[in-house]
Amino acid sequence: MLSSANVWMSVAGLVYLVAGVFILRKEIGAARGFDKLITLASVFIAVPLAVFAPEHFRGPEFVQNMVPSYMPAHVFWAYLVGCGLLASATSLTVRKFVRLSSTLLGLMFFLFVCMLYLPSALKHPHDRFAWAYLLRDLSFCAGAWALAGLHSRASSPRQSRVFILFSRFVIAIAAIVYAVDHFLHPMFAPGVPLELKMPSWVPFPSVWGYLAGAILLAAGIALALNKKSRIAAASIGALMTVLTLFPYVIILILARGASEINEALNYVADTLLYAGAALALASALPRNPDRFLKI
Repeated sequence: MLSSANVWMSVAGLVYLVAGVFILRKEIGAARGFDKLITLASVFIAVPLAVFAPEHFRGPEFVQNMVPSYMPAHVFWAYLVGCGLLASATSLTVRKFVRLSSTLLGLMFFLFVCMLYLPSALKHPHDRFAWAYLLRDLSFCAGAWALAGLHSRASSPRQSRVFILFSRFVIAIAAIVYAVDHFLHPMFAPGVPLELKMPSWVPFPSVWGYLAGAILLAAGIALALNKKSRIAAASIGALMTVLTLFPYVIILILARGASEINEALNYVADTLLYAGAALALASALPRNPDRFLKI
């Protein structure tokens, strides 16, 4: 049975997906090859943000597990983050104030890393998922700042280069670490490393892990070395888009019970947001690397 939060999460995601694709229909139609997918970067970021927003309006139930204990006014911060997610999703969808919203969105994810995931990883240094979640949100930050860099290139070229360079290295490191994780644990669900094994109905489950690991490793190394960086970032985005559709959307369709559906919605949103972050980096990287001035 669907909970009210799950209903609103699903409706918000679908509304922003349809609106985003409709607004970008001309650009998508004019693009060719990988560029069609790269054009959808802002949509792939906006949709998960819209999905996550209603979850933050659940109030004390959500706050209890997320907001650090040392912070006052727990409910206020949950609602504030929910409003921020919705505002960023709207800005990216209608393409208004994108530089401001993407800069603040990246800052928000960076604060999540510093306040939530880094302390957890340092407290549990041998927990591979703690590091996976840290790199996940840092990659979300990188994707947002890649968009900020793209939209500040004319007015603030040096700031733009800093944002894009940061984004390239973060997504490269995350891709390489995730690749190693996939090689060591191929039976777990591919993409962002999760505490979820591939369902029994997926054919050749370990092959998915090895294939995802190989793509992430090759693309991560290419990004780190700045070789074919745009194609490498787009490849990560394409991989995560495919994984969003299969297996995660299928897992969502097959989910039963409010808790299971909520978990599946988060799988879909996390993987799509990672795809959007990589595609945002691809959109910010030049077609001709020789024209991109290094800092």
